[in-house]
Amino acid sequence: MAEATANGLGQHALHAAHEAPSTGIIHAEVHQEHPIKLYLVVWAWLFILSTCSYLVDYFGLHGYLRWSLILIFMILKAGLIVAVFMHMAWERLALAYAIILPPILVLVFVTMMLFEADYTLLTRLAFFGAGP
Repeated sequence: MAEATANGLGQHALHAAHEAPSTGIIHAEVHQEHPIKLYLVVWAWLFILSTCSYLVDYFGLHGYLRWSLILIFMILKAGLIVAVFMHMAWERLALAYAIILPPILVLVFVTMMLFEADYTLLTRLAFFGAGP
C-alpha cells in the first residue's frame, strides 16, 4: 500500500483498485518506473557539478569563497542523489522533512556558532589584548 502511494497513486485510487474484485477483473500490482532520460540528466548534472568543484581547486580560489563554493556544490550533488536515486522526490512530505530538515538545522546552528566564535574572539582581543 505504501509503494502504490509513493508511486503517485492517491489513497482514493488505491481503495478503488481494491474494491474492484467484485467485477471479476484481476488487477496487477501497480509499479511505476522512471524514464532512463531522468537518470542520464541527473548523471550529467552530477558530472557538471563535480567538474565545477574541481575547478575551484584548479583556479586556486582561497578563503571563504573556496569553501563556500565547495559546500554549495556538495549540497547540490547530495540533493540530486537523495531526490532522484533514493526516490525522495516521490516520497511523502513528512518523510522528506525528516531527512532534509535536520541537515538544514545543522547548517543554521553552525552559522550561528561561526558568528558567536567571531564575537568571542573580538571580545577577548578587546579585553585581553593581542597576546604575547
